Formats: sequence, structure tokens, C-alpha cells
Amino acid sequence: MSTVLPPPAPRATIDDLLRVEGKAELIGGRIVRYMATGHRPNVIAGRIYRRLCDFAESVGRGNCYTDGMGFRVRELPSGRESFSPDASYFTGTVPPDSMKFADGPPDFAAEVRSETDYGPAAERDMAEKRADYFLAGTLVVWDVDPQAGTVAKYSADAPDRPTVFGPGQEADAGPAVPGWRLPVDWLMA
Repeated sequence: MSTVLPPPAPRATIDDLLRVEGKAELIGGRIVRYMATGHRPNVIAGRIYRRLCDFAESVGRGNCYTDGMGFRVRELPSGRESFSPDASYFTGTVPPDSMKFADGPPDFAAEVRSETDYGPAAERDMAEKRADYFLAGTLVVWDVDPQAGTVAKYSADAPDRPTVFGPGQEADAGPAVPGWRLPVDWLMA
């Protein structure tokens, strides 16, 4: 007896991803959608974005983006072809068609934990995504933990040794965003 298998689903592309409503990334030819976030993680991501924009304007360099921005990267060994961090800073070339994704990774990506981003599986997923960021060329990734009130800064040159900033400290994103700092107390307030 033989079994007839259905044909494989067609591989999704960046153009397919551009047509998806809401936050999603392209991984392994599949569009992976992300749940909406809650109040506190969204406020924190907004504060990071706002201060990144102030910085970019003051130095006249780079662009800041919210979580809706897509960054197209060459396909990584994990299958990932895009990122959409919660907040980001990018010094690459703005796409000629301003309606498209940026080509290349962000210099700095902030990932703010939502309520589903805790536990062993979530930790593994976040570590894999950070590894993808660094493989793509991102310099610094923040893991922002609203429950702990901390910012863990991971750098491409020391991806397994984060610097953790807590209450009373200022978090930085150097060398990706040189000279930019955020007070953790203000960020978590």
C-alpha cells in the first residue's frame, strides 16, 4: 500500500512577508508571526525607540525603528531571513523604495520580554535569535526584562557574557550606538 503525500507548501519569500499584517519574521521559508505585546513591554520598547531617535537626530547619523520594521538578511544556517526587533538602530543604507525592508541587520536590536518570554524554552529561543543576530552582523542586542527590571547587553565580541544593568545604573549599547545611554530606572518606571 502506498501513501500519497500532499505537495510541500511553497517557500515564503520576503515579498510574502511584506504583505503580512502585524509582526512577523521569515525563518526557514516560513512566516513566523508574533503575538501582540502587553502594556509594560510596549511602553518600555517605546521609550527605547524615542531615546534612540533623539540620539540619531543629535548626532546626525543612523535611523531608529519600532517593532514594525523588517530587516532582510542573507539566509542564515537557522533558515532565518529577517528580523523585526522591538526597537532598533541602523546605520546602513535606507532602502531606495522606502516601503521595503532594510537590507542588512540592525547595528543594535532591543528585544523586550513579553509575558510568554520566560521559562527554559523561551530562554533557548532568545539565545538562538541572539546568535542569529550576531551571525548576521548585529553588534549589540539588549534582552530587556521588565519583571526583573534589568537590561542584559549582549555584544558580538562576547555573545555569552552579557553585561547586566539594573536599578540605579545606565545601560549602554556601545559599540553599536556609541555614546548613547539610558537610565534603567527611567526605562522601567
